[in-house]
Amino acid sequence: MNISTAQIKELRAAVRQGLTPLYRPAPQTPVEWADENFYLSSESSYQEGRWETLPFQIAILNSMGNDEIRTVNVIKSARVGYSKMLLAASAYQVEHKRRNILMLLPTDGAAAGFMKAHVETMIRDVPAIRALAPWYGIKHRDNTLDTKRFSHSKQLWCLGGAAAKNYREKSVDTIIYDELAAFDPDVEKEGSPTFLGDKRIEGSTFPKSIRGSTPKTKGDCQIEAAADESPHLFRLHVPCPHCGKEQHLKWGGKDCDFGLKWEPDKPGQPWYLCEHAGCVVHQHEFQEQQHKGRWVCDKTGIWTRDGFDYYGPADEPVPTPDSVTWHIWTIYSPFTTWGRIVLDFYKAKGDINRLKTFTNTTLGETWEDDQGEKVDWELLYARREVYPEVPLLGLTLHGGIDTQDDRYEGRVCAVGLGEEIWLVDRWILYGDPASEELRRKVGEKLQKQYTRADGVVMKVERWCWDSGGHYTDEVYAESRKHGVMWVIPIFGANTYGKPIANFPRKRNRARVYATEVGTDNAKELIYSRLKNQPDASKRDQPQPGVIHFPANDDICDEEELKQLTAETKRLKIVQGRRVYRWDAGGRRNEALDCLVYAIAALRISQQRFGLDLEALAAAGAKPVEAEVISKTPTSAQAPAPATQGWLQIDTGSSWL
Repeated sequence: MNISTAQIKELRAAVRQGLTPLYRPAPQTPVEWADENFYLSSESSYQEGRWETLPFQIAILNSMGNDEIRTVNVIKSARVGYSKMLLAASAYQVEHKRRNILMLLPTDGAAAGFMKAHVETMIRDVPAIRALAPWYGIKHRDNTLDTKRFSHSKQLWCLGGAAAKNYREKSVDTIIYDELAAFDPDVEKEGSPTFLGDKRIEGSTFPKSIRGSTPKTKGDCQIEAAADESPHLFRLHVPCPHCGKEQHLKWGGKDCDFGLKWEPDKPGQPWYLCEHAGCVVHQHEFQEQQHKGRWVCDKTGIWTRDGFDYYGPADEPVPTPDSVTWHIWTIYSPFTTWGRIVLDFYKAKGDINRLKTFTNTTLGETWEDDQGEKVDWELLYARREVYPEVPLLGLTLHGGIDTQDDRYEGRVCAVGLGEEIWLVDRWILYGDPASEELRRKVGEKLQKQYTRADGVVMKVERWCWDSGGHYTDEVYAESRKHGVMWVIPIFGANTYGKPIANFPRKRNRARVYATEVGTDNAKELIYSRLKNQPDASKRDQPQPGVIHFPANDDICDEEELKQLTAETKRLKIVQGRRVYRWDAGGRRNEALDCLVYAIAALRISQQRFGLDLEALAAAGAKPVEAEVISKTPTSAQAPAPATQGWLQIDTGSSWL
């Protein structure tokens, strides 16, 4: 029997295809496989051609194929090549790992579009995948718009995530959620998409869940929620080409001493200001350093370069994490320029919707919906006033002390009718908060005297001192030393809506009046009153509810007002409910805390010690001409200082 050459070729092809399921290629990482096999199709790429993994993409792409990692979250901006990484990882999983894959997009329409524009062109242009698709280009039951079944019997589904039926009756090894933030949070009332989808991989030997998205609104963003469930959040730390110190690149902003900076008249020519040594670094310099970068976890300090080998903070090898989150934004990308980023910001900053888009798609960050109007520190700085140490209308003094790990900070406020407030003093004392020496210096500040414009000598009527950190015992000791009703240890309330000051009826076991402070209510009061503008023409008349700041940088400089306005109300999810909470967003806020504590001290004086501002004003104020005391009263001698904020006077028999 004669066999033609064509028949021999067909026989060889059939045998090769039949043996394909038995073939096992040499192991490759996803990056190795993609650099050898993947191709950028002209229909879905800025530039057609062979794929080359960029330095910042290596760890992300490898994690998508690392069998030891079950869950991969990617919080990303635009222009970082994420869609292509996802496609390369899918091709790697299909061809090299021989896995069944379910890709979910927000809607059926989005899934169909992704299949046409990305998956089908990838099958056409990547030879390793094309060899598994003998049906390509023809109508075939294995070649549909939502499913591709390859010759080695593995399948790739591409479906919409809005329909619950698309999550059912599929047994897969890898599930991919593209643009997770755009999914419905509750799929047809059957549960979250990640909960439903991850059920499909539970029977796999090597289950993999990949979630990626540009973020959306903070507190209501599913990629943010997915990332919060992961114990690891990695950011790419790149060494500064000048000082060598590592840092992950940040937007910074006008109030930060680092980040992207530019001349106002040259926004298209920005540079990066190193946060360690203030080095000026240009885009090409950081691009050249990226191959030296490390992905460092914000939460645990562990790090990796390639997504396979992980190390602890002391550079010791550690097990590969089960769940990882990567954050990457446009500043690392060579696909755009830093100048374009700044110009995009200029286009967006006057429009709230555009600014939200810029934050999501360029910075790769969630948009924070602030509740209520934000108070700008520049407005407060511009309305600073010149006034005496204590203005004539100041009736009493109250103070707040904030405890930090390396210092104590205090603020003193004068209070007048209608709770008009003047900031009159600020002090910051550095050292070990547990040391006797630093506490002695604080004691001197507690006893400091202030002179009002008419000569009246005044002392702080009551202090509230933060005891909620690591130095509770020390603050309690100072309260007992200086007077348990004069120096009040305070701690923040665990729940919202508590009174500004909830002074207890009895001392606690430490023999002090530890007082719970409703900081959220105090901040509501402060921020509402910061919007009240002082009237210079009525400076000698009471202006209820106005807070004044001195034109004195020793007491009130730019940093003071930045701290005072650091917090905004932001949307959060608490026990499944959407609520607004005060949040400083990592910015320093000691000035605000001290003012909260000073107002708490005022409330304690009013509610538990009978301070009446109207009665005090009606009684008038005369200069104190008696002998100034020099000794410090103990709690036994003086449970509280002299009433209504006047100087304590030693009469020889009692404290007045």
